[in-house]
Amino acid sequence: MKIIKYILLSLLLSAVMPADLQAKAVKTKMYMFGFSASFQDSIIYMTDVQEIDGVWYETKSKTLMERHQYSTQLKDFLTDNKEMPNRVCVVMFALTRKEAEKLFIKMRKEYTVKAKGKYDIRYLTMTEFLFHPIEIDQ
Repeated sequence: MKIIKYILLSLLLSAVMPADLQAKAVKTKMYMFGFSASFQDSIIYMTDVQEIDGVWYETKSKTLMERHQYSTQLKDFLTDNKEMPNRVCVVMFALTRKEAEKLFIKMRKEYTVKAKGKYDIRYLTMTEFLFHPIEIDQ
């Protein structure tokens, strides 16, 4: 009986809850860059901060939807074009260019200044590699 009460209460709350508190996915412009490292060598790859239009963004949790597919794009590029398989790839993102560049500078500083030359940093320009928006069926 208690379970039925909880189910009814949750249904009632979800129907009454304002739309802005519910999760909502929007298609927007996003600024992102990629980072790739390996446990087998000291080479670090970083892409430029890129403006990508048509990216799906989850407003409530403030996350980039299908983020793993953007990481896979970078991983596939490095495997196919640079012959660098088995790399760990991460995509960092922000809603504004200023925020994305701040993240980029912080990460670059982590692997250059603080690491004191332990890593070989290689940059991928937008002419070499460009993220493509992922389409999601809504």
